[in-house]
Amino acid sequence: MEDLAATLQASLGDRYSVVRELGRGGMATVFLAEDVKIGRKVAIKVLHPELSASMGADRFLREISVAGRLQHPHILGLFDSGQAGALLYYVMPFVEGESLRDKLDREGQLSIEEAIQITLEVCDALGHAHAQGIIHRDIKPENILLSNGHALVADFGIARALSEGGPARLTQTGIALGTPVYMSPEQSMADTLTPAADIYSLGCVLYEMLAGEPPFTGKSMHAIMARHAMEAVPSVRVIRATVPVEVEEAIFAAMAKTPVDRPKTASDFAALLAIPVDGTTSSTSALRSPAVRRATLGRGFTAAAPARTATPLWKRPAVLASALAGVATLAGGVWWFTKSSGPAAPSGPPPDQIAVLYFDDKSPNGALAYVADGLTESVIRALNGVQGLGVVSPGGVAPYRATTVSSDSISRALKAGTLVRGSIAPNGDQLDIRIRLEDATGEEVGSTSLTLPALALVQIRDSVAQAVATSIRSVVGREITVRRQRLTTRSDRAWGLYQQGDQRRRVADAAARAGDTDAASAAFAMADSLLAGAEAADRDWPAPLVGRALVSYGRSRVPGLEALAMRPLVAEGVERVNRALALDSLNADAYEVRGNLVYWAWLRKTSSDAAERDQQLKSARADFERATQIEPKQSGAWASLAHLYFNTPDKRLPDVARAATAAYEADAYNERAEVTLSRLFTVTYDLEQWVDADRWCGEMRRRFPSSLIAPRCELRLLTSKARQPDVTRAWRLADSVVLLAPKALQPFERLSSNTYVAAVLAMTGKADSARHVLERSLNPDIDKTRDLWQNAAFVYVLLGDKAAAVSALSTYLQANEQRRAVFFVEPSWWYRPLFGTPEYERLKPKTD
Repeated sequence: MEDLAATLQASLGDRYSVVRELGRGGMATVFLAEDVKIGRKVAIKVLHPELSASMGADRFLREISVAGRLQHPHILGLFDSGQAGALLYYVMPFVEGESLRDKLDREGQLSIEEAIQITLEVCDALGHAHAQGIIHRDIKPENILLSNGHALVADFGIARALSEGGPARLTQTGIALGTPVYMSPEQSMADTLTPAADIYSLGCVLYEMLAGEPPFTGKSMHAIMARHAMEAVPSVRVIRATVPVEVEEAIFAAMAKTPVDRPKTASDFAALLAIPVDGTTSSTSALRSPAVRRATLGRGFTAAAPARTATPLWKRPAVLASALAGVATLAGGVWWFTKSSGPAAPSGPPPDQIAVLYFDDKSPNGALAYVADGLTESVIRALNGVQGLGVVSPGGVAPYRATTVSSDSISRALKAGTLVRGSIAPNGDQLDIRIRLEDATGEEVGSTSLTLPALALVQIRDSVAQAVATSIRSVVGREITVRRQRLTTRSDRAWGLYQQGDQRRRVADAAARAGDTDAASAAFAMADSLLAGAEAADRDWPAPLVGRALVSYGRSRVPGLEALAMRPLVAEGVERVNRALALDSLNADAYEVRGNLVYWAWLRKTSSDAAERDQQLKSARADFERATQIEPKQSGAWASLAHLYFNTPDKRLPDVARAATAAYEADAYNERAEVTLSRLFTVTYDLEQWVDADRWCGEMRRRFPSSLIAPRCELRLLTSKARQPDVTRAWRLADSVVLLAPKALQPFERLSSNTYVAAVLAMTGKADSARHVLERSLNPDIDKTRDLWQNAAFVYVLLGDKAAAVSALSTYLQANEQRRAVFFVEPSWWYRPLFGTPEYERLKPKTD
């Protein structure tokens, strides 16, 4: 720091006298100095050298000059900026005071009136900047200074200078643009930003001022970003009951996941706090806010929201998380149904779209967990297939098991207008079952209670399914007849053992995926024993046999298992399926499991005999297709079929797209949904179906925002006719891909992403830059299979260099001879200008 101060003094000595260092942050070091001409104290912020080099002086000075034009009582202005040797700096007034971060670190929570006052003053500053077309991009406590009881927003223009830095790579300098704890979902995904991004960040800051902690935290940047994108905002009133309802509503509105659902302007956000922003905000006017007045004068005010008239949806309060804790403890009685007497509910998911949430197990030590899970899935199966109803699959509702996420957030995420909640609790030799129906806002629209003999599990299963159907009939206004399962059991013992065995099998699968082979082995053994007991209790019921086949399949997939050791497990599983099919020749689950067993054996090359391998592939394909013929909504079979179609020597992309689409439409929440969406995007991109490609990429970003596939698909779209080429956005997306990738994969993902940026550069006419970026991205030490040479061929095609394109393809195919035949079955549109040229034709496999 002494060297930096000396360098700064040497360069600026004629204007400023450097006094001492004030502090150092992630982007800059701040020095106290004196303006020698005027004699006033100033703060000089010097960007770290690596950041200065990455950004470039022209970009920095241009953006700083724009921000320097902002003149407002709550904006910390800029006196000067420039370049001192290799260093970039800007000069601000020296503020006697502290940052909001300092105050929060010292005090934890702020008084409600002070938190609102600070928020209103920041709103005032943001409103002024937004009117000038300037978005801050990094609102956080560190950038809000407090002086003489008022807020000053600092560092306008810095984030924009960073984000608009062209090909300068921030990730290479270790700088993350924005702060994940306060970053809006769209900013974390490198979307084009609007003022709504600043409003979201300010909502996070207000939450922290009141609660003493940010709304979302996590062990990693990626975890925090995912929580911002997927989880409902927790209730600040659960932490601090004296916070007025209006203030909590304002936070919920400001932190809506979608920008268009937030207040449109900073003034609108301030209005939710019950005071307009007119450019003259002061502590006095803030104290006239009804919300502040209630907090100041009515300290006895309770956490329960008072009755109010209907308000627009974006101003409605979310259901408090604390209320969810007692959602299943309803009073007993017969079915009853109450319509809201208030105004019509705002538009939302239709009521005939149903989400049956996993029932709560209220027994000590979770003794009834298997019954609760079995009831939930039995209800889902009973309702699935009812004409006119859409029912979310078990995979869709599984993330909300025992959750505190509000009902309205679950409804929006699952696009379900009716939620079914339930609980089960022991009561002597009986079980008490409570069921509640909620609409999309979390309001109760029906409830019931059942008390049934604890050992009468089949009666409980059927009674609960029928009771839910009866209630749903009241909601959707028509008769609902539950679906009767084929060849189900009437044995309480068989059903109970099956549910326990299936529960243990899932535990085993999870342990195997986590790499805990010992735990997986023990759980698989227990699952097989329980399922064998279910089989013995009802020899005519095929479900336990299918379950045992799934155990064999799970064991065959345990990491580290050699291919030869798989063969007896596959044979065991196939034998179990065959016995199940002898009982029920139309069992779609059985065909799916047998197909997966055989296809997995083919993928793992358990046989070296070509004829046997060919038969394995044909057999698996026949089983998957048979499963989908019997049950068109057999999502797992469709997903496996899409994978199989993609890997067959005679691959046809339309077949892959058809199967993947069917898988996703049958169950958007199956465990392979992310892979299915990725395949759907890839296939439609390869088929030049731009509308569909854009749709599937958007769905990926909505469902899996923390997956690197989400920004990657957007990056690929920039190389197509679906988007206008945008170099700056391409670099941002490339950075996002790398940030979201596992650490071990980041070097390859950096190179891969850069090849797409090179393509965008080529499309915008920047040929020299495209070649430079591309040549730096072809690293055979990192890409040993030469996959990136396919991308390179595309870039060369865009540059009009056909010879280089053919050479790159030749390099790829020489390293992947096994793919040569498949490569030319449906060659990519990327290489269309090469088709028919002698050089390209010579790359094709030789035919006898």
